[in-house]
Amino acid sequence: MVLCAVERCLRKSCGVWSRLHSSQRRSCVYSSRHGFNQDEIRGKLSAFPGGSIDLLQQESGIAVLTVNNPSRMNAFSGGMMVELEEKVTQLESWTEGKGLIVRGAAGTFCSGSDLNAVRAISNPQDGMKMCMFMQNVLMRLLRLPLISVALVEGRALGGGAELTTACDFRLMAPGSVIQFVHKHMGLVPGWGGAARLVHIVGSQNSLKLLGGALKIDPDFGLQIKLADGVLEEGEAPPLSQAETWLARYTKGPAAVSQAVKQVVLSGRDLPLADALRTEKDVFGTVWGGAANLEALARKSKHK
Repeated sequence: MVLCAVERCLRKSCGVWSRLHSSQRRSCVYSSRHGFNQDEIRGKLSAFPGGSIDLLQQESGIAVLTVNNPSRMNAFSGGMMVELEEKVTQLESWTEGKGLIVRGAAGTFCSGSDLNAVRAISNPQDGMKMCMFMQNVLMRLLRLPLISVALVEGRALGGGAELTTACDFRLMAPGSVIQFVHKHMGLVPGWGGAARLVHIVGSQNSLKLLGGALKIDPDFGLQIKLADGVLEEGEAPPLSQAETWLARYTKGPAAVSQAVKQVVLSGRDLPLADALRTEKDVFGTVWGGAANLEALARKSKHK
């Protein structure tokens, strides 16, 4: 009887999660209805190679995504922007995934866009298309069914600072800095970083950070709640510390971790009635499932 219940739940879960993940992939900010041609901008960005976006999916259910272009402080080339979109697509279908750590190679996080690519597409039309492409990608990154954390070592500047806001949490290493330097370049954030920043630290703090291009060290980050934790100096390597920190929120079956992420996303992004309906659907994927039945057998509710 228990096996039958699990089989019914699995069939139901697959259907619901398929709909939820399909909806998530359609949640891009821009589509052809907005005059956005994904293939066109992918082609233009791919003409500017350099660096890579590396993805390691571990048996623990924790993936590590590394922005890898050390010779340019891990700045995004056009090709790297396209690679990031490909890696996000890969993670969207990772059914065994629970968490994601976003980091930079060689002890620094990311310095934004590679200026060589930026100069080459500096006309307003191509700049807007790049902006739309990256907003779509970072929206999908934030909406992954994985609990994500940005591991900030060294400097996160400009677009790199925006990238940190596309994660659920931010951990800062001693001596690290997050800085929205866009004003120094005669710009404002274009990858969605300003809108996400307001949700994280509020409008007044956002005005200070963007208007003053303030340097955010770990103490300041904790004070304004942009940082969720600071790594210990001289302890385990930063990546190991980040994995330990994230594990406290991803312990247990992948289906349950993904369900937690989904109900929180819907509560944040949807009108209340829609969020409640989504919560009901997600609840149906785990009620009577293997983890639920095991917990009932252990009588672990009050442990």
